[in-house]
Parts: sequence; C-alpha cells; structure tokens
Amino acid sequence: MDNIKNEIAKYEEELIALRRDFHRHPELGYQEFRTSDIIANYLAGLGLEVTRLVKTGVVGLLKGSGGSGKTLLMRADMDALPVEEKTDLSYKSQTPGVMHACGHDGHSAIQLIAAKVLANHKDKIKGTIKFIFQPNEEEAGALDMIRAGVLENPNVDAALAIHLWSAIPSGKIGLSEGPILGTTEEFELKIIGKSGHTSAPHTAIDPILGAAKVVDAVQVLITREFDPLQPIVIMFGKIHGGSARNIIPDCVELGGTIRFLFAHEMTDKPMVLEAFERVIKGTCASLNLSYELNFIPSNPSLVNDATMVSLVKQAAAETYAVSDNIEVFRGLAGEDFAEFSQRVPSVMTFLGISNAEKKTNYPHHNSKFNIDEDMLKYGAELQVRSALAFFKTP
Repeated sequence: MDNIKNEIAKYEEELIALRRDFHRHPELGYQEFRTSDIIANYLAGLGLEVTRLVKTGVVGLLKGSGGSGKTLLMRADMDALPVEEKTDLSYKSQTPGVMHACGHDGHSAIQLIAAKVLANHKDKIKGTIKFIFQPNEEEAGALDMIRAGVLENPNVDAALAIHLWSAIPSGKIGLSEGPILGTTEEFELKIIGKSGHTSAPHTAIDPILGAAKVVDAVQVLITREFDPLQPIVIMFGKIHGGSARNIIPDCVELGGTIRFLFAHEMTDKPMVLEAFERVIKGTCASLNLSYELNFIPSNPSLVNDATMVSLVKQAAAETYAVSDNIEVFRGLAGEDFAEFSQRVPSVMTFLGISNAEKKTNYPHHNSKFNIDEDMLKYGAELQVRSALAFFKTP
C-alpha cells in the first residue's frame, strides 16, 4: 500500500480530465445517458463485469483474486442540477440551465480512478467490490437501485461513499459516527376557507390568516415538544393564495420541508409527522378552516457505522499524513446514500474543498459552485485505502 499514493499521482491528470468532462456535459437525474455510457465503457475496459440498472445506473463488479469473502459497495452519484452556471471556467457547463453544482462530477471521476487502482490490486482483495454509479441522487435514486436488487447477487456487507463539501476547508475532512445527515420529509398543505370581500371579512373564512398562524404555530414543536438537543427544522419554501388585493381567497397553498436528525428512524419520524399535523388540525379548527396535508417522503437519516468510521479514520491518516484534520460533522441536508446506511453498515466521508483563493467556497447548489481539484486525488486515495483496509478486517 505504500505505493498507492504514487500510483494515484500518476493518474491525477486523468482524474481531473474526467471530472472536467462530466462538468462540461451535465445531465439531470435519469437523463445521465452520456455520463453512464462513458462510465460503463471505462469499467469494462478495466475488466469489470458491467450491468445497467434503473435507466442510467451502472454497476461494475470487481472480483478479487485474493479468495472469496465479503462484498463492499462503493457508491458515486452522477446527476446534475437544474441550475444555470455563472462561472468563467474554461470547462463550464455547455448545457443551458443545467450544471454540476453539488460535486457529483467529482464523485464519479474519483470512483473511476479508485476502480482503476483497485483493479490493479485485486490480489489484495479477498472478496468483491461492487462499484455503483447512481442516477438521480437529488430525488432519491438510491431507493430505486435497492429495489432493483443492487444490494444482492452478491449480497453487500458494507458500503462506502464520499462527498466533496464546500463548507469544509481544503485538506480537512468531516467524519462522525451515528446519525450525521437528517431525515427529510417534504409536504404540501392546502388551507381551505371561504372567499369573500375584504370589506366584509365576517362573511368569509380567511385562509390567509390561517396560513400565517399555521406557519408560526408549528415552530413551537422545535423547542416545546421535542428535545432541543435533537435538531428539527420546519421550513416553508412556498406559499400561494389570492388573486386580488380586495378579495379574500378560498384557499392558500403552502409547501416546505421537515428535517430532523434522530437515531431511531422508525419510531421518531412518525411522532414528528403526527405532531406536525396535530398542530395544523388544531389551528385550522380554531378558525373554522379545513385543510389537506400530503407528505412526500424523501431521505431517511444517514447513519455512519462506528466500525466503518474507525476504518476510514485510519485510511485518512495514511492519505493525508496527519491525524488532526478530521472535524466532527453533522447537518440537516438530505443525501440518499442514507438508504444504504439504513440497510448495511455504511460510512460517508465529507472531503473539504473550500479555498477562497480558488473561488471554491461557494455553497452547494449555488450557480458559482466549483471544486478545489487538488483535493480530488485525496478522495481517490482515501477510497482505495479504505477499501483495501475493509478486506483486511474479519
């Protein structure tokens, strides 16, 4: 393994070229046709068994020559976002209204180089590595791949993933055990009243007043009903109602997200959603309003397995040649790698890419988002070392 760093350095130009090519040609979820073709051909060229799943998903199977054993899943996502890029990069998006603003272009490039290096060292692999390139991460494509059997044939024992992260300085990583990214539940809410004239509000039932009180009332759940040390964020992202300044509308439509970070997904999530609806129901009843509420499930909490975290920490010390660059990391963003973490021991590591001088400190999903490309080789090395270490454990 002492030669791993030198081997990856040999592929650094190729790594950056792959990332820039993906960045130049972004594709939305389940439209990653060009991207997946490039990936499938690359993996086949390495001698891997390649299959396709759920429209544009790609799976490459690397069978180690070190004997039979466990199966490790390594995941990268491929999809871009419906964002118009506003950078002056020479390799900026050539597709109007679409860009890689979340680092998935880097994830795919890193995993291809990791696959290349690990294929060169399959004699050190006692088992199988399943490289999956997942479509549609932004809308929970992981669950579609799981339903299509990606965790089977052979059955997966553990999973690895990385995420390039612009909130962490370049050279540092975010890595913690337990729940690290929140459950996300989206909702659509319609508050129903009776329309009328604003000069005679007593003849109408005002849903705008109801909407205002609901937005305020549900916030009490965060500090008065649930433990404030277990974060919950209830946000309304849209509100629509009315057609004129002097007309009380018959309904107001709202939409938003509920995000929380609990360890016990199956018991805590229903409690949060039931409490949310209870407050809405009571508020509307007090104003003689009715309502319609629909929940749109998104990601569960992403839970990092303690054993897998320990394994990656050791690999990180070898990769970065330091042991003090690891930050505790938790947040309420959604990531559908969470679906894997709910089923097999998993770990997602967050690689810092923030460098103000290189203008790579813009937040994710921003139109000026970019990656500190000097960090890509560390991502590839970390994944390679983590995978090799996994096959050394019992």
